[in-house]
Amino acid sequence: MRSDTVKRGLEKAPSRSLLRACGLTDIDMDKPFIGIANSFNDVVPGHIHLNRLLDEVRKGIEDAGGVPFSFGVPAVCDGIAMGHTGMRYSLPSRETIADCIEVMNNAHAFDGWVGITNCDKVTPGMLMAAGRMNIPAIMLTGGPMEAGELEGEKIDLQSVFEALGAHSAGRATDEDVIAVECAACPGEGSCSGLFTANTMACLTEAMGLSLTDCATSLATSNHKLEIARETGRRIVELARSNITPRSIVTKDSIINAIAVDMAIGGSTNTALHIPAVAAEFDLDISLKVFDEVSRKVPHLTSLRPGGPYHIADLDRAGGIPAILKRLRGILSNEMTVTGDSIHSIADHAKIRDDEIIRPLDNPFHMEGGIAVLYGNLAPEGSVVKQSAVNKKMMRFRGRARVFDSEDAAIEAIRAQDIVKDDVVVIRYEGPKGGPGMPEMLFPTSMIAGMGLADDVALITDGRFSGATRGPCIGHISPEASAGGPIAAVREGDEIIIDIPARRLEVSLSEDEIKHRLTEVKPVEKEVTGMLAKYRKLVSSASSGAICR
Repeated sequence: MRSDTVKRGLEKAPSRSLLRACGLTDIDMDKPFIGIANSFNDVVPGHIHLNRLLDEVRKGIEDAGGVPFSFGVPAVCDGIAMGHTGMRYSLPSRETIADCIEVMNNAHAFDGWVGITNCDKVTPGMLMAAGRMNIPAIMLTGGPMEAGELEGEKIDLQSVFEALGAHSAGRATDEDVIAVECAACPGEGSCSGLFTANTMACLTEAMGLSLTDCATSLATSNHKLEIARETGRRIVELARSNITPRSIVTKDSIINAIAVDMAIGGSTNTALHIPAVAAEFDLDISLKVFDEVSRKVPHLTSLRPGGPYHIADLDRAGGIPAILKRLRGILSNEMTVTGDSIHSIADHAKIRDDEIIRPLDNPFHMEGGIAVLYGNLAPEGSVVKQSAVNKKMMRFRGRARVFDSEDAAIEAIRAQDIVKDDVVVIRYEGPKGGPGMPEMLFPTSMIAGMGLADDVALITDGRFSGATRGPCIGHISPEASAGGPIAAVREGDEIIIDIPARRLEVSLSEDEIKHRLTEVKPVEKEVTGMLAKYRKLVSSASSGAICR
């Protein structure tokens, strides 16, 4: 076993002595050592319950004859970090999480590890670590919270941001906003819609790195506790058999996950995270793969932010196994950490609601949730959650309203300076320009709350929250800070958006764009510490904003 490095032979007496100080005995020295990367903290709602899951994982490891060792990793709550400097740390934390897990597992020579995770950058960071180290691993995602309820209607975090927009437009009172605030997030778990956290949980299960039903089982459910204990048992079996993540995850596994992403209408942030995860597995997944899959996989379930349902509804309808059943003829038959193949899981799945999880011949949309747009504004690509865009806005022409920061755009929106047929252009918010590519839910939700979601578009070299709906196009690459064409856009330019044709353009000639770029004075934000280091290392959003 890998852990023999720290426990076998007389010369390992010093390390065994330290292990004995942690409570280990002679009997324990013959058992597999299993690390548990636990992202528990008491500031992120999706993580406040993870110690309960940790207890069950530990019991499962001990049941199977292993020795558990738990350690912590950081987690950012994007909702709390939103709209201030803190959001610039969210995407960079993905790399930090992967590094922390690599440090702890390799420094202590664990035979395998479990990742107890839940939120937006934690799950992809753990998946990246799994591919990088390639020692036996299973992910345990912590599960969604129930939706909130107000006056008989289901609401969630997105509802709070949109209430602020309604307030700015004079359509809601202070009391209305507070009422939504107090009801939207009723307790522990990741935010209840198909935002980034739950999307990544679903894709983790689809690519085979978590147990069946893990993605959608609620944070408060007994089933989640059962899955946690079985996760502990299973990782010991994987460690003894040396079944590693790279023996589970192939290029076809990742394409399966993208197919599920398209079928459920997942967050656009997957276009950052999946390529980054693939890179750690030495696999190449480009934005073009997303678009190719999107064109052949229909959108089968209409979840928030674009639809009426929440993750709890998807779970009751059959969860990810039911989605696999619908897509069985499209998916490659890859293995999973359960020991069962994708097709086997699909064959045993039950679809309990044909409206929440529609059949292939009656989808909500004929194409998948995400579209990749190219053009003279986005030579390397840009992404939009097309399943959350009103049909009338799928093709749109509007005048550019240009802002060199998110804050400047928010100020104009609050002042009601954004009107019908505007295209809000937010730039210098990319991986390098932000730095950190901050997620923007304030401007998108405020516009929706003001009743302009079907009349105004937003485009950015930054990114949008998984809770965003409407014609919001992000990840425009190259970004403004790298000299991308978005830096050449001026107030009043005509912007052309054609999602069916996959086009994003400004009505300028190539010569004019080149000329304007020679006159641009880049906006440079002074940063220090981690963000300064990140700016030097990070790549384009089109390749996953990975650090190399």
